Amino acid sequence: MQSKLILASTSPFRKEILSKIQLDFDAISPVCDETPLKNESPINLVTRLAETKANSCGIEDPNYLIIGSDQVCVINEKIVGKPLTREKAVQQLEEASGHKITFYTGLSVFNTTTKQADTICEEFNVYFRQLTRKQIENYVDKEEPFYCAGSFKCEGLGIALFEKLEGKDPNTLIGLPLISLIDMLEKQGLNVL
Repeated sequence: MQSKLILASTSPFRKEILSKIQLDFDAISPVCDETPLKNESPINLVTRLAETKANSCGIEDPNYLIIGSDQVCVINEKIVGKPLTREKAVQQLEEASGHKITFYTGLSVFNTTTKQADTICEEFNVYFRQLTRKQIENYVDKEEPFYCAGSFKCEGLGIALFEKLEGKDPNTLIGLPLISLIDMLEKQGLNVL
């Protein structure tokens, strides 16, 4: 019997990414306190949260594979969240201007039959162009990236902010590393092709 797929996320971005591999799935809101632990590294934080999300759906039935994912953005060795306001978005982009920022994305696949989770962290680097305040404000006003870690949407006008991107899978930057996920699903017997 083929496993059923669950995405433990309410993120429209993750849903859109997962739909690219053309497998049926349901999305469920995970139950997870996302507060970082004291002195927790970005890698430990995202892997812990991804696994917690995958395990939090309360599905006891066998034959489910539950995907959990979490992401943080690190600018100048500091974890930054979603800006939520214009002012904070401008501030984050000013800090990123001319620098490399790193996204850490935790990914976990929990198998309800074996009660085992396969969990990884994938890193993705973004190198920002040197930007003027006017360029930053123009970008923020046009795209309003208030609910995006790092204050940009790379799938839109945000691409104009970058000098280069560096990582295994561009989907990682949006929040779900598909190449790694496909490998993990295939290890669980769920083939994409």
